[in-house]
Amino acid sequence: MAVNHDQLATYVASCRSRFEDLLGQMVEIPSISMDPGRSDDVRRMATVAAQVLTDLGAEARIVETGGAPIVSGGWTTGTQHPTVTIYNHMDVQPAQEPEWKQEPFAFKNEGGIYRGRGATDDKGPALAALLGARFAIDQGLPINIRFLWELEEEIGSPHFAAGLKKRAEIPRPDSVVVSDTIWIAKGRPAMPYGLRGLIGARLTLRTGSKDAHSGVTGGAARNPLGELIEVAQACVDAGTGEVKIPGFYKDVVTPTKAEIKSFLKSGFQVKRFKEAYGFRSLRTDDPAEVTRRIWAAPTFEIHGLTGGYHGPGVKTIVPGHGELKVSMRLVPNQTPEKAFALLKKYVAKLNPDVKVEPEGMLHPFKGSFEGPYVECVKRAAKAGFGKEPAFIREGGSIGAVVTMQKAWKVPILFLGLSLPEHGYHAPNEYFDWGQASGGMKAFAHYFAELAKMRKG
Repeated sequence: MAVNHDQLATYVASCRSRFEDLLGQMVEIPSISMDPGRSDDVRRMATVAAQVLTDLGAEARIVETGGAPIVSGGWTTGTQHPTVTIYNHMDVQPAQEPEWKQEPFAFKNEGGIYRGRGATDDKGPALAALLGARFAIDQGLPINIRFLWELEEEIGSPHFAAGLKKRAEIPRPDSVVVSDTIWIAKGRPAMPYGLRGLIGARLTLRTGSKDAHSGVTGGAARNPLGELIEVAQACVDAGTGEVKIPGFYKDVVTPTKAEIKSFLKSGFQVKRFKEAYGFRSLRTDDPAEVTRRIWAAPTFEIHGLTGGYHGPGVKTIVPGHGELKVSMRLVPNQTPEKAFALLKKYVAKLNPDVKVEPEGMLHPFKGSFEGPYVECVKRAAKAGFGKEPAFIREGGSIGAVVTMQKAWKVPILFLGLSLPEHGYHAPNEYFDWGQASGGMKAFAHYFAELAKMRKG
């Protein structure tokens, strides 16, 4: 069954006020999963999300996980029909940056620009997918459409796997579409087929019970900050980004020429990349090399060094302790467990007094950018936005994706709707009607394409 373009356009236009009202309700709930003080708001978000589903005619339930709940729901049109699950998350990042020009959780609609924390990550895309599904169901498409809305994605999905074990409440689908990713440029859809993994670590060193006067003890006293800096320098070349931990690159799968070519089709521009993130310079200005580094190469990053004195002026002390915060982004076929073991072994050799502790881990993911499901995404994106997507990898991590892959072993595709300028994880986050309306059309077409493919 093909989608009637005129009917879809009329439907999408009629949805605008409903979309804006629902998004406003959702944005004004501060569902910050990493803040224990917001646990009631996270649960309230689950209640409202389930109500949104039922108000649109879907069935919905709140699934307990031992942590924040998962909202599961959708439409079942027939047990013989294929089932697709759409994944989004309803939790958000904190919003304490001083650069905010408005109250982050006070929704503003400025003529189709929707401002507020969570507008683009990930509540706006979730609603666009839902309203696209409502059209598909109204058209009688032979497909079961389910939604899985998580409330712990921003903290690494620690209880998501427990939720998936409840098969009666969260049934196994035939395929999954994730709508939680960013294009490279407006007007040029870009769909990832891979995500980097992550392992964080804290390196701590205590050489004294307290800070000591450097004039009295300096020269004889060990300086934990200096020693941690030395360890960091031994782990990574700050100039090139090369990771120097022995064995780190052994399992890395490098991207093919075809993949790099697809990366460059995404509309990626080095100048725009630097402007978007406020960089004065990069390690390289070659577009192919930049995309390889940010999407398909592993990294070792230093996030912070604490200890000693951080006030105004210089306090002449030798610190008694220090802490170095680091992480490694990982690519197929690396694993966070092995990467952490390599780090711990190497640091023990460099400085046996340094304690190395893990801080969360996520496995990398790599799907396919070829095959029938990918062709469905291509046609759907073109129908919604006028152009076929470029297929890229994404440098970030979505823990739930790997969990679904392990639990269900079904194709996982991405149909993200957010733009770089929307402010993912940044102050002054927003979404816009152009991306929302295009997303509704794209998802409606995707469901039609998927049903047609499976019928054939």
